[in-house]
Amino acid sequence: MKKVVTILLLLNVFFTIQAQDKKAKDLLDEVTTKVKSFENITIEFKYSLSNTKENVNQDSKGTVVMKGNQYHLNFMGVTKIFDGKKSYTINPEDEEVTISKVDASDENAITPSKMLTFFSTGYKYSMNILQDIKGRKIQYIKLIPISSKDQRKEILLGIDTQTKHIYNLIEVGKNGTKTTLTVNSFKTNLPLSKNQFTFDESKYKNYYINRID
Repeated sequence: MKKVVTILLLLNVFFTIQAQDKKAKDLLDEVTTKVKSFENITIEFKYSLSNTKENVNQDSKGTVVMKGNQYHLNFMGVTKIFDGKKSYTINPEDEEVTISKVDASDENAITPSKMLTFFSTGYKYSMNILQDIKGRKIQYIKLIPISSKDQRKEILLGIDTQTKHIYNLIEVGKNGTKTTLTVNSFKTNLPLSKNQFTFDESKYKNYYINRID
């Protein structure tokens, strides 16, 4: 469950930035305009975590489908659905479903839906290096957390200069931990099932239903 929260945090940071550098702001404005024009977005991503000192290396893949403030996330065997009012976390390994209310207007709520919120507070940032990755020009923006209590040293956000889509996010912790979220597939306006963001409790009769509120 902690890793599910981690991926939500990364997805949230993935698209939340405070405009300070004009070139960075102009580029992010282009990304914002393009993303907001889509009816829905489907992303396949790779999540990597490494720490040389701790000899830790982990790789995982996941998918997230978003429409408005609704989302359907699959990551590390856990499914998380938000129908606009309630969040449903389905854990097959523990045969448990956790249901809780979510205030979508809460600025502190961590949801993939906030991937469409590009301007927030808490970072100093500027344009960084431009890299050629597999024939794609990726412009990086460097973000430095303002709070000294933040355990992240820096964040690099990579944007494809041609498509204006997010390519990846690299987060470096003060403890040496490096996490990378890379978009393997970015698709828009796909035909979605009418039940895409609906939780069907009848499918989980043998599960423990944990209703938090």
